Amino acid sequence: MNYSKGTNYALHTMLDLAARPAGLKIGVQDLAVKQRVSPTYLSKILTKLAKAGLVDSYSGAQGGYCLRRNKYEISFLDIIQAVEGNTPLFKGCDSNGPGCLIEAVMRESERKMDEHLRTTTIGQVADEMQAHHAVEHAD
Repeated sequence: MNYSKGTNYALHTMLDLAARPAGLKIGVQDLAVKQRVSPTYLSKILTKLAKAGLVDSYSGAQGGYCLRRNKYEISFLDIIQAVEGNTPLFKGCDSNGPGCLIEAVMRESERKMDEHLRTTTIGQVADEMQAHHAVEHAD
């Protein structure tokens, strides 16, 4: 099972935005340099995040991106679904008909994973990252 590179970049971008003071904007060029990705490619990802209501986009010389919502209200699942959509990972057991036991196991495992991603926020991970960096710099 793999998420797309776009999801990886989206998660890292959202983490970077969550680690900044609320409302402080950063340009796509700066975000792209930090992740070593094309600004054009990252712009497409940011457009998906904006359409999902996760980031705000500001144009102009003082423009850039910032989180639209509180970082503790944005789950990993919100971000993943903004990029990947809401399609189940397991497509079903068409050949075995209704009541396929394999499908039941796969659906339950996906439900548990979604629940974990739904209850883990980008703010929690940003706080962990900042605490980890504080410990590293204290030594």
